[in-house]
Amino acid sequence: MHTLPPFNSKTVPVIVITHVDQAVPMAHALLAGGIDVMEITLRHPAGLAAIEAVAKAVPAMCVGAGTVTTRDDVARVVDVGATFALSPGMTDSLVQAVQDAKLPFVPGVMTPGEVMRARDFGYGLVKLFPASQAGGLGMLKAMGGPLSDMRFCPTGGVSLANMNDFLALPNVAMVGGSWLTPANVVAAAAASGDWSAITALAQEATDQAAHGTSS
Repeated sequence: MHTLPPFNSKTVPVIVITHVDQAVPMAHALLAGGIDVMEITLRHPAGLAAIEAVAKAVPAMCVGAGTVTTRDDVARVVDVGATFALSPGMTDSLVQAVQDAKLPFVPGVMTPGEVMRARDFGYGLVKLFPASQAGGLGMLKAMGGPLSDMRFCPTGGVSLANMNDFLALPNVAMVGGSWLTPANVVAAAAASGDWSAITALAQEATDQAAHGTSS
């Protein structure tokens, strides 16, 4: 229950979908650019329907639910077919809910104590959030010594310009960010039906991760 479903991408798009019709074409566009994982957040009411649409229509996409913060959220995202969940934080009731549901989960952390608590719950991968406010690269390097067995997905302040600086660290498994699906680009794509701009952003991140250099 603590292992994520398999996917290849080192970049996880953190997505706020405002209309369910955006979900499936966005998933196809990301896949075309080499990204096979999506974190669709619950920050907008369309999020649940969007997760369900992708889960049903795009089986090649590993679709997870973000901003999962309550036991009720867990029940809802399981019902719509999310394959994993992420949270900005971690509470006893939330961890109990995801473990009861056998839902793969990435808890949010910001301090060494929270990382240790997540490890006590059995999690080896955690989400450093918000990464820049939590100390970014410096914090991850500092935690790499005493907590070398833990792996991180920093999110919040990660961009194309710095993503490979994070990915170069041995304790960073992947990065998350919203730059892959900017609201203005998504709106234009939804209006025109041309999602090639999202594919281009995905391909840019995929290529950069593969080459190991930041832009």
